[in-house]
Amino acid sequence: HVQLVESGGGLVQPGGSLRLSCAASGFTFSAYYLTWVRQAPGKEMEWVASIYGAGTSGYYTTSVKDRFTISKDNAKNTVYLQMNSLKSEDTALYYCATWSAGILAFNYWGQGTQVTVS
Repeated sequence: HVQLVESGGGLVQPGGSLRLSCAASGFTFSAYYLTWVRQAPGKEMEWVASIYGAGTSGYYTTSVKDRFTISKDNAKNTVYLQMNSLKSEDTALYYCATWSAGILAFNYWGQGTQVTVS
């Protein structure tokens, strides 16, 4: 049974920090790109960051580069998103998802965790 369970969202003031966690189970963690995607109210889904399950390098959308850091712990099957210098425009529902290079699509999704910067 595949599960992606996010946690760590909340309300934070501008300039503050949060760390999101995503605990994965039921699939081979190292086989996919572990990804954070967000959706702000009234806006389309936006890719935020990815890290390959068997790699070490993170990839970021321009608006979060140098503020957010994606990391993972393969032993715990957990991916993290450290968010610093948060801005009001970072307010969104943040989803953890896996990207499959084999099918060129997201195949697993979490339920989302709300981040509000205000």
